[in-house]
Amino acid sequence: MTADTAPILTVRDLRIALPEGADRPFALQGLDLTVHPGEIVCMVGESGSGKSLSAGAIMRLLPEPHVHVAGGKIMFEGEDLLAKTEAEMRKVRGNRISMIFQEPMTALNPQKTVGWQIDEVLKLHMGARRKERQAHALEMLKRVHIPDPESAYNAYPHQISGGQRQRVMIAMALSLSPKLVIADEPTTALDVTTQLQILKLIRDLQKEDGAGVLFITHDFGVVAEIADHVIVLRQGEVVEQGPADQVLNDPKHPYTQALIASVPDLLPPPPKPVTTLPVVLKGTGLRKTLPRAAGC
Repeated sequence: MTADTAPILTVRDLRIALPEGADRPFALQGLDLTVHPGEIVCMVGESGSGKSLSAGAIMRLLPEPHVHVAGGKIMFEGEDLLAKTEAEMRKVRGNRISMIFQEPMTALNPQKTVGWQIDEVLKLHMGARRKERQAHALEMLKRVHIPDPESAYNAYPHQISGGQRQRVMIAMALSLSPKLVIADEPTTALDVTTQLQILKLIRDLQKEDGAGVLFITHDFGVVAEIADHVIVLRQGEVVEQGPADQVLNDPKHPYTQALIASVPDLLPPPPKPVTTLPVVLKGTGLRKTLPRAAGC
């Protein structure tokens, strides 16, 4: 990504209204962000900060009319997504913009095999014959390093591990080489080792395909692993943004500083000094005798 590259995604003054009775009138208020080809932009903040709703607005998947875009612009490759019809958006979703969801077991259909679900995406957008689609799906499963692609292709979601299910979601999201990938906390439910593998996989595949990535997370440890640019949200408002090195190493806003300080240190804490406490109870030579049962 170069400074003069045209952005894939430009969001300006995005406002998302919440229903009456909510804790605040807007889930997002005045969000500005830009994603360039080959760039990973991390949007970080605690639960309720509006991160996932921003993804829903870009994908046009908000639970309208209760939660809806109240103002602003979302431009994708020069096209106004908010002006598109639902039929036009169906051609964009999964094809030019893809999404990796947080929990594969809720995103994948438990009644359909992995192969069937990948093929559904390809059938909608690829226009190839079944054998070609199957070969493409198997190739994508290989790209995401699933050990036995053929078995995974014919398996149901519950028959593969959590890490493999997340890899299937990534394979589905990248199967049509989208220009923009939105990853909504895709590593939250994974153990630390698998989480690092998934982050590396997303970074490697993104570099190969040159896609822009909008990565949503609450974890600054994840941000440190993959981010090029960071946007910090608090209660729907941007409190800080900038290059990852700048935000991570020299955060300006107290909220950003608190989030970074909450990341556990990789080094164990120093041992606490052992102190002698006063004895309040002591027993020595205790014995207990149980009566023999009758007839023994």
